[in-house]
Amino acid sequence: MLFNLDEIVNCLNCEVLYKNESYNNDTLFEISTDTRKLKPLDVYLPLRGENFDGHNFIDKALEQGALGYFTQDKFKINKKASFVLYVKNSLIAYLKLAQYIRNKINPFVIAITGSCGKTTTKEMLSSVFQTQYKTHKTLLNHNNEIGLCETMFTMANDTQVLIVEMGMRNLGEIELLSNYSNPDIGIISSVGSAHLERLGTLENIARAKCEIVSNLKKDGLFIGVDCDRIKNNINYQGKKIFTSLNNAANIETNVDITKFDYKKETYRITQPGEYNISNALLVIEAALYKGVSIENIKKGLLDYKPIEKRWEKTTVKGLTFINDSYNANPESMSAVIKTFLSVYKKPVLLVLGDMGELGKDKILYHKQIGEFLSSYKGIKLLTVGVLARHIARNATLESIEFENNESCAQYIADNVPKGTTILLKASRSMKFEQIIEMVENYDND
Repeated sequence: MLFNLDEIVNCLNCEVLYKNESYNNDTLFEISTDTRKLKPLDVYLPLRGENFDGHNFIDKALEQGALGYFTQDKFKINKKASFVLYVKNSLIAYLKLAQYIRNKINPFVIAITGSCGKTTTKEMLSSVFQTQYKTHKTLLNHNNEIGLCETMFTMANDTQVLIVEMGMRNLGEIELLSNYSNPDIGIISSVGSAHLERLGTLENIARAKCEIVSNLKKDGLFIGVDCDRIKNNINYQGKKIFTSLNNAANIETNVDITKFDYKKETYRITQPGEYNISNALLVIEAALYKGVSIENIKKGLLDYKPIEKRWEKTTVKGLTFINDSYNANPESMSAVIKTFLSVYKKPVLLVLGDMGELGKDKILYHKQIGEFLSSYKGIKLLTVGVLARHIARNATLESIEFENNESCAQYIADNVPKGTTILLKASRSMKFEQIIEMVENYDND
């Protein structure tokens, strides 16, 4: 979005530390927070975090042709700039400018969070709403404060529906995102054990997720899964809808498609799994509230495609990989395993890795996945990582433990017969996509 200097000063009530006498206040410019992407005549907004400080790159920004810059340090005045603006906190300034854009364009805003399923739900929402409205969404999983700003800054002026994904690692973070986005609809896809390491209890996680309603419009809508932790913590006086897989009927799922009935209509998704139905119910309710036609809802769900590393199907050297290693926690891992083993027939292979951010009971959660697997017979299991070995040691399955992706990939390339379908599931930090790349490049002749 283009700004002029007066607009910025009025929006932020910031101090002009320096302005060249010849500068025309009506000059329009864009704002950039990254010198790697900065274009000539952009204005540079340096962000400051725990491990970085964009102020160190102010001179570089000016060398690249920046028109001017913001600063949190009043002594940082470089008169090569056309103007210099002082703000107390550059991230808050970024958020206020993003809010200004949000209010100026005034789209219908849908905010989505959850321990798992939020990115999938966001992508489903986009697929459905774009059938009827000019829609803009959070890219990939850019779901923190900076991601929220990036999403709003890249929104077209004619955007009708804005879909923002909200992540968090601590209490107060989703409240901040809600305050600057002012949603019309707030959605919680799940409350699970992701981020237990930081928040300590599932109750605290529920409280953090429920912050999404802190600035939800009073005449808006909250939609959540039917969960006591959400119901007990949601502090919203407006309209609320709670959905459950129990509300869906006539469920059929296979490798290629999932079909279900909801409120006397039949819907289809080109992805397997009951957890995808749970996400779809949230999307359907949001779409019905906004007035998306039933026909367009059905079309949008059928057109939905997952993003990278979400049930991503790849065939390499006669082996089919289902890569669902975008992220993992006990709830998502058990759901994906259940779906995989229900839709793919033998020969199949499970490759499971460490789940991160589970706190003091992380070993216990991995043991529980092993116990969950013990109800399945005749399945082979490979694990990678220090924590994942506890899955193998508590599963009554034939299993092999590996320390790293390379040794696991080598075993697969040398020993797994062609025609096998392989599930890869782990936290993103395990980089399980490397296993596919290594198998593809491995020379076993």
